[in-house]
Amino acid sequence: MYYTQNCNHQSSCLRIVPVFQGLDHEELATIQSVTNSSCYKKGDYIFREGEHSDSLFVVHEGLIKLSKLNEEGKEQIIRLLFPGDFFGQFALLQNSNHYANAEALEQTTICSIEKAAFLDTLGKNPTMALHFINALNNRLFLADEWMSLLSLMEVEKRLARVILLFFEKVEVRNNEFMLPIPKKDLASLIGTTPETLSRKLLSFAEQEIIAVKQRRVIQVLNLDTLKDLAGL
Repeated sequence: MYYTQNCNHQSSCLRIVPVFQGLDHEELATIQSVTNSSCYKKGDYIFREGEHSDSLFVVHEGLIKLSKLNEEGKEQIIRLLFPGDFFGQFALLQNSNHYANAEALEQTTICSIEKAAFLDTLGKNPTMALHFINALNNRLFLADEWMSLLSLMEVEKRLARVILLFFEKVEVRNNEFMLPIPKKDLASLIGTTPETLSRKLLSFAEQEIIAVKQRRVIQVLNLDTLKDLAGL
């Protein structure tokens, strides 16, 4: 289901994305004039694999899951997108269809920027173009790093990396945060089974690195050890 109520967050959407920093007032106004904001409920799809769109999407509020289904119909989570992240750029730049599903995991606000105006502004603004190239390069680096993480690193290191990611991205109070996805999705994200994930979480808790509380609440007890486990 798609839910496209306008939410009027165009201006604040642009401000939270590094790509658009450095634009002058006229350039920002041009982008803002072709930016639309839409609200999605949990479980709604922004787009599905194989669909086409002519927009760049920005997460303003909420959480997005990018995923694909393998030949057996099993879901593989590719990436989680947090406020400030942009997506849909490959379909936009290559004039191709989306390679994955984009699903809202909670009440989410998305801003979409029309292709023609975006590319026109990009062409006229070398600073913005450089920011965009750097952002794409960083995205490719993170994708390569994640593939290496899944193929070469042990489950403990993958899990430690993801806990640190959530610790950075979601609301944290007293070193506590709620896992933004169910444990079965977390297992998919790090390329393991739910049973193995539960054992590793228990092991982390027994080592007093984290505490696992009710309703998916994690408390980080030893951040330095967690970083060591993650190889950081």
